[in-house]
Amino acid sequence: MTEAVSSCDISNAVVVKDILPRLKQCSSAEDFFAELKVKFDPKVLAPARLHILRRMGQYLGTEDFDDMPDRVVAARCRTFLERAYEDFTTSSPLKERVFKVLKDHDPSRPVKPGTAFVDLDEILHPIGK
Repeated sequence: MTEAVSSCDISNAVVVKDILPRLKQCSSAEDFFAELKVKFDPKVLAPARLHILRRMGQYLGTEDFDDMPDRVVAARCRTFLERAYEDFTTSSPLKERVFKVLKDHDPSRPVKPGTAFVDLDEILHPIGK
């Protein structure tokens, strides 16, 4: 027997009123997912939680939410979180490099001459002389 799904089912609906202030109050990645009603696999979220939220923040930074209705803001936030999460289900934090420390140490980018060089004499020079 197949269960009928009502098109009026609001159990997975995001509460849209004042969504941005509510998101600012979130203190964990799980809070963001719960607030925006986005499903996630804990095995994906655990190692990439900060990376996912950072990527979501990058996506949010491309939007101007002034004068947008709450329902549109909530939908965009949910879309950005889903998109950021998807980025890390198909990739990894090392491949995505959303944080400066990872970008600065990207092995695919050559190091600027003179920025990472340590003279051999400095290494072999006895300490205290």
